[in-house]
Amino acid sequence: MTPAELIDALQKHIPKDLSADLINYFIQIRSDLATEVLERSAPGKFIETIVQILQFLETGHYEGYPKVDEYLKNLENRSSNLNNDLRITLARISRASYTLRNKRNIAHKGVVDPNIYDLRQLYYSAQWILSEIVRHILKGDVNTSGRLIEFIQIPVTPFVEDFGDKRVVLKQGTSEEELLILLFHYYPNLVLSSQIQKDMDRRAKSTISNTITTAYGKRLIEGNKQQGYKLTALGYHKSTEIIKKDLIS
Repeated sequence: MTPAELIDALQKHIPKDLSADLINYFIQIRSDLATEVLERSAPGKFIETIVQILQFLETGHYEGYPKVDEYLKNLENRSSNLNNDLRITLARISRASYTLRNKRNIAHKGVVDPNIYDLRQLYYSAQWILSEIVRHILKGDVNTSGRLIEFIQIPVTPFVEDFGDKRVVLKQGTSEEELLILLFHYYPNLVLSSQIQKDMDRRAKSTISNTITTAYGKRLIEGNKQQGYKLTALGYHKSTEIIKKDLIS
């Protein structure tokens, strides 16, 4: 089972662009959880797409820029052809996720940063929401919907483990893949070469230095030894492709 198969199954019942957006945003949230990086746009856009899908299931049309909170808040209190699982339960969970995504403040110094457990909550909610959408839309094909839900419910394995002063990439791969996943975890912060050497110390120092030089030459990273390095847009894109490929394989 692959995301493409999931999109193909859904687009038989809802517009293709909504099917693709829904699955792509879900995979992005999953990637963020695997690397413990809060990609701030994906959870909100996932819920926006859910609202568009609910609008389409209700009326056959959907808004390009839906008023998400207003729609979800009012849905259960008006007449609708949606069943109660979607109209009440899914709407309430979606609204809670949208609130968590949009209304939380950045933690202050000396306060426990809620980002990681917020991200876990957003992902598990997205898992449930997507599974429920699949169950509802494909209710006439129990075999297909069952296989798709099994794929959606696959547990996320962390790619990076944080030991405080050191972060270890757990995924096996090339030195370039390890570097890109590592910098994705730190993104958008600059990372000193000394820290990269420390985090990747299972490899020879010369290998790490050569990998940094090569990645810089390929425009995957930007920076210098004194100030540190970070992913370029090209490097960010490539790192997400590496992560997504592993998550859906």
